[in-house]
Amino acid sequence: MNKDIIFLNPVCTHNIWGGTRLNREFGYSIEGDDIGECWGISAHPSGDGTVRNGAFQGMKLSELWEKHPELFGNTGMDRFPLLVKIIDAKDDLSIQVHPDDAYAKVHENGSLGKTECWFILDCKENATLVVGHNAKTREELEQMIQEGKWKKFIREIPIKPGDFIQIDPGTVHAIKGGTLLLETQQSSDITYRVYDYDRLSNGKPRQLHIAQSIDVITVPAKSAENSVVHTEKKDDAIQQLIQCPYYTVYRIDVEHRVETWQDKPFVLMSVVKGEGTLNGTHLKKGDHLILPDGYGKVELQGRMQIIASTI
Repeated sequence: MNKDIIFLNPVCTHNIWGGTRLNREFGYSIEGDDIGECWGISAHPSGDGTVRNGAFQGMKLSELWEKHPELFGNTGMDRFPLLVKIIDAKDDLSIQVHPDDAYAKVHENGSLGKTECWFILDCKENATLVVGHNAKTREELEQMIQEGKWKKFIREIPIKPGDFIQIDPGTVHAIKGGTLLLETQQSSDITYRVYDYDRLSNGKPRQLHIAQSIDVITVPAKSAENSVVHTEKKDDAIQQLIQCPYYTVYRIDVEHRVETWQDKPFVLMSVVKGEGTLNGTHLKKGDHLILPDGYGKVELQGRMQIIASTI
């Protein structure tokens, strides 16, 4: 079986709130000062990555998943399950919420729901994110939204680089301007916009999804204390950040040399800082790659930080 590392050419997107850091700091060759997202590892129709190297060079990840299920542990899943993005928010994103699998299946043509998580790469001093809301009951939630009492409704929580936030379906959330983060999520593009600061895009307000939002928002919200995990560099180079039904996410800090073993159906890796090697193959900031099923021993050398995930 082909045991090569699968490197991917990502897909970048223009967004009303995007900036220039994905080009400037990560070297992605896309022009413009509104580049909001790099879909680093994705087989979603809205941004299907292309294999950069080896026997499958030029193939879309969705096609590789379909034609070579053995590379991904023959999971039997009907689509590639995860999506990894780097997001550069120059301005605030809209206040939004995602449905779960059951709601999306019925209301969004069989789509997956969207559970996601964020690892904060960089942010302003005293930065905050919107995570959760202040409504105590569904009636209060509906009233606050319908009457536009956004200051009362929206809950902001402080963040710093290295923080990790799990965003379960039903969680009101928004990334604030000046924040750079890596997102690991289910392979879904379903977002319900609750509020967009009355911004105009091409002269018109962007579509809101008030009825769907009220349907799916969890009331009351999870406590602010339980919403953010402060991760620190530890002696152990590999830290598990979360394990949930859809993914397990790890932070890997390589100072000199780290050895591990790839015994999962597949492992996704994104290099978010520095450079080094993986079993002798050069890695640099901005690289996105997949270690296929049965890859075996992994030796990382150099000085770099990697966010890895698997199912």
